[in-house]
Amino acid sequence: MLRIYTTATCGYCKHAKTFMKKQKIKFEEVRVDRDQKAAHDMVHLTGQQGVPVISNGKQFVVGFDPHGILHLAGVEHAH
Repeated sequence: MLRIYTTATCGYCKHAKTFMKKQKIKFEEVRVDRDQKAAHDMVHLTGQQGVPVISNGKQFVVGFDPHGILHLAGVEHAH
């Protein structure tokens, strides 16, 4: 399962979540605008302050990158 760090007003976050739903990729959403500890953890782990940040626990994709998301999920190509 992937983890996606988001905020309520992030358009690219919405695109990434829609893409993952269409690809049937399971994910957990972490709202960094509501959870300061999660925001701190995200910056500490990735060095990034922007969202979305998508993680499989080992690697990260910053921004809406369909190919990167598929790679993190272990999917070779889009359904």
